Amino acid sequence: MWSQRRVVDYGLAKRAVVRSLRSGRASRRDVCDAQPYLLRAARHFGEPTERPCPVCEKENVTNVTYVYGDALGRHAGQAKVTSDLIAMAHDYDEFRVYVVEVCQGCSWNHLTVSYVLGNGPPDLAGQA
Repeated sequence: MWSQRRVVDYGLAKRAVVRSLRSGRASRRDVCDAQPYLLRAARHFGEPTERPCPVCEKENVTNVTYVYGDALGRHAGQAKVTSDLIAMAHDYDEFRVYVVEVCQGCSWNHLTVSYVLGNGPPDLAGQA
């Protein structure tokens, strides 16, 4: 996305959780704990993927995208579809986006990535 910055990928954390599950250090109940609101958001606002669930491997995970930021007002904390983010990036200076993958079959859920969007000034860190 044109204004995406300050990206944090949670792939290593996800692999650690899956590894803990497969080694027996964590139970399925520990990692398949999606709240009903998250499952509803996946059903109504989620975007299907081609990635199989790392736990049940029966269904593909769904990405649910949430937005947070002081400038968003009543929109803060809402689930959004990607097309909404494009318009919001033009309308707001800065807000944070969180993408959670959810399995609607076994209730697996994990934060996959977060990033900042908006039309505010670009980050200048690391530039000379």
